[in-house]
Amino acid sequence: MSSGVELDTLVRMRRVRDMMDRDFAQPLDLAALARAVHVSPGHLSRQFRRAYGETPHSYLMTRRVERAMTLLRTTDLTVTEIAIAVGCQSLGTFTTRFTELVGVPPGRYRTQGAPFREGMLPCIARRLTRPIRNREAAGPDVGLS
Repeated sequence: MSSGVELDTLVRMRRVRDMMDRDFAQPLDLAALARAVHVSPGHLSRQFRRAYGETPHSYLMTRRVERAMTLLRTTDLTVTEIAIAVGCQSLGTFTTRFTELVGVPPGRYRTQGAPFREGMLPCIARRLTRPIRNREAAGPDVGLS
């Protein structure tokens, strides 16, 4: 059974994660997130990684890339406009992180699209359009088994 301190830490980390899920397009930095839950930035980073297996910055960038993937598939916004819309201040950083998580640059993702078809079950479409996090991919061929 968890002690009160551990439970309190998990509650705080959940608040931070919820804040990033909700406000991903806002300028969020580690210091602001830490202030919101009344802990130091270093403590937040360590505890978030312990709870979720990745840093707060990595988690936030994944949320932003997920939203960007949707915007690339459903809008005619430019890649720069999408980068700004999802909260990235640097197009270069956005493109680099997008490419790391998705496997192709945003422009190519837009032209190739996601590998789903009309009528596909939503759970399968979500799996196919989800960025790869935490080194989930075993190799270059990521698909349904």
